[in-house]
Amino acid sequence: MAHKVAFSPSGLKGEIATDTDLLEAARQLGVAIESTCGGNGQCGKCQIQISEGEFSKYGIHSTLDHVSHFTRAEKSHQQTGYLRPNCRLACCTKVRGDLVIDVPSFSQAQQQMVRKTTNVSGLAIVPKIQLYRIDVAEPNMHDQDGDIQLVKKALWFEYGLTDLTVSFAVLQKIHAQLTQSKRHIAVAVRDNEIVAVFDGRIDNDSLYGVAFDVGSTTVAAHLLDLQSGKVLASSGKMNPQIRFGEDVMARVSYVMMNPEGLGAMNQAVTQTVTEIITALIDEAGIERARVLECVFVANPIMHHILLNIDPVPLGQSPFDLATNESLYVPTNALGIDVNDHAMAYILPCIAGHVGADAASALLSVNPVQYAGWTLIVDIGTNAEIILANDSRVYACSSPTGPAFEGAQISCGQRAAVGAIERVDIDKATLAPRFKIIGCDLWSDDPAFAAATADIQITGICGSGIIEVMSALFLAEIINEDGVFDANLAEKTDRVFAQGRTYAYKLYADETRVISVSQNDVRQIQLAKAALYAGIKLLMDKAGITQLDDIFLAGAFGTHIDTKHAMVLGIIPDCQLDRVKSIGNAAGDGAIKALLSTEAREDIETAVRKIYKIETAIEEKFQVYFIDAMALPNKSDAFPALAKIVDLPVANKDRPSASAGDSDSRGGDSGNRRRRRRREPS
Repeated sequence: MAHKVAFSPSGLKGEIATDTDLLEAARQLGVAIESTCGGNGQCGKCQIQISEGEFSKYGIHSTLDHVSHFTRAEKSHQQTGYLRPNCRLACCTKVRGDLVIDVPSFSQAQQQMVRKTTNVSGLAIVPKIQLYRIDVAEPNMHDQDGDIQLVKKALWFEYGLTDLTVSFAVLQKIHAQLTQSKRHIAVAVRDNEIVAVFDGRIDNDSLYGVAFDVGSTTVAAHLLDLQSGKVLASSGKMNPQIRFGEDVMARVSYVMMNPEGLGAMNQAVTQTVTEIITALIDEAGIERARVLECVFVANPIMHHILLNIDPVPLGQSPFDLATNESLYVPTNALGIDVNDHAMAYILPCIAGHVGADAASALLSVNPVQYAGWTLIVDIGTNAEIILANDSRVYACSSPTGPAFEGAQISCGQRAAVGAIERVDIDKATLAPRFKIIGCDLWSDDPAFAAATADIQITGICGSGIIEVMSALFLAEIINEDGVFDANLAEKTDRVFAQGRTYAYKLYADETRVISVSQNDVRQIQLAKAALYAGIKLLMDKAGITQLDDIFLAGAFGTHIDTKHAMVLGIIPDCQLDRVKSIGNAAGDGAIKALLSTEAREDIETAVRKIYKIETAIEEKFQVYFIDAMALPNKSDAFPALAKIVDLPVANKDRPSASAGDSDSRGGDSGNRRRRRRREPS
């Protein structure tokens, strides 16, 4: 049975089947609601309100009786105060009758921020496809050559091209194109194959390509002119597969448990890719038929799902790839609607958990140009780690989860206008100041309120989460074990009790409180510990204890403060001026592969020489992981960092809000609670 459901303020409406949750209903109708947990009730961001009454505009009588009862997840968010009054979670609320749903502004998904600058300096632009202008001879009774043969003769005479083949699509349209353009045509040639023809009378020598970075959380893309290398437009969207699972292993599990799961996830991502291509073409105002190249980089599981290949073997030892070679596939064969002539190039994966995105980052950085050992860390849901010098390359991945990207964080969100991206805390007053995306001023600037009058402060994005964690530690609000100092709640309202633990209030207005909870701290500790442990394994394999250069990449790599990353212990100790943020290195590598055939050959050669380390079977990983839970690390020293940052002195006897167990107050900073010795009477 289906019910009428309408969403406000968008006005989108349609028929929705009984027992469909409202988050899925919103997706079906094209309503963008924030969600970072895959719709399992964890993030609490998909808050909606059920409107009650008669709505003649929609022909709907809406009532609270037309939805399912509160779930355990919703009650939990109510108890913490995160679920606002009169709100439900869309992912937990099922349709049982006709409904009008209001989506508050704080739950409306914001436009994904995609970096528009790229780093391809010094690249010799030699794209896979070239455009040639020719005048084709008229047919005559004495020469029985067909149109295709006359085109080949003209290309040989003008440019010396020989042994050409012709795509079937070109064969079907060549006569009409020659007639329309009065025998003046422009011919696109890829690998000695004529793949497209255009009117040669039009003054346009451009062909275009799109470079895609298909991440677990975000799909980012750049549209480029293949002749000049200029970026014409950039765009990005949340990866819709997140509704099937917030990380890659959850998506593998979904495929294992659902026979239709692979097809559903493949369709979700290919549809998103098509939508992004259309948006890029519209923004740049170019001809769709001239978009002839697409390049894709992705981690192994995203790579397989994009190609509609079963990812289940990647979820269990020996983590078997279907292929570790690069691929050329017509975009139509992938289910991506560009045109009849476009070709996709998919960069090679390195190993079962080290993907084409890592290969692309290696191509972008090219560590051979640096003296000594270079570490490249692509921070995301599944962190890719590369350690290289001029003769050896080691690679692995670490399961960091989505915390660095705002998921699993109570007030976390992806990078969008209104998100807190920079944080500093005064050690004396414990008062914060911050910057948000969309405004260059700090919050303590007198002009900040006026400058942000039209911008709602909505949450904390990835770079902000790293900075607030670092700031909490440097201000000694949390100790080296990540535990809040309970005594501070008596000195400032910034530190407040939250259930059986404590939290820090970063921002508050009449509509919401943006805070950092004990669980938020734990999620970041888990993520950074996994990352650091992977780095330590690679350094062990290389037989080194010191790094010369560190490059931080990833969705927020452009904005992350390298000092804060080291304070948290995300990366090992290093001279701070040798630690650089390089943004989306995987995306930059994809652009290089789009513009240069030599770049494609370089990475295909390099991938075959990489030493792959599988963290899942390394015994030391767990040891390094446990040490890395501490801030910055329980075992490793940070002498270079200590020269420029006043690191807190560890004080394990300081009263704290939790003792390694985020469900109890008090304790001894992560150690087992000891029973008080009875005094002799």
